Amino acid sequence: MSKPAVGPLLFFAIAFALSLYFTFAAVQGDFGLFRRAEILAEADEMRSHLADVRAEVAQMENLTHRLSDDYLDLDLLDEQARSVLGMVRADEIVIR
Repeated sequence: MSKPAVGPLLFFAIAFALSLYFTFAAVQGDFGLFRRAEILAEADEMRSHLADVRAEVAQMENLTHRLSDDYLDLDLLDEQARSVLGMVRADEIVIR
């Protein structure tokens, strides 16, 4: 009786196991496809947040400029003073 050939069977088993491991790592690993999709979604969210923050900064810069020494918006100054001090004129009606 001849012995069965274990060498080729073992080679294919190891090759199959390695291919499964590398396929799993390519899809699920730290640098895999799913992680890449998560990173891209997070990047889009961060870009959206950055646009919101830039708009808020532009608004604050506008208000700061309007209250600066170079350019004084008296209506905005009056509004800010009333808001901070909580005061109204005698001829005004306050609606809340």
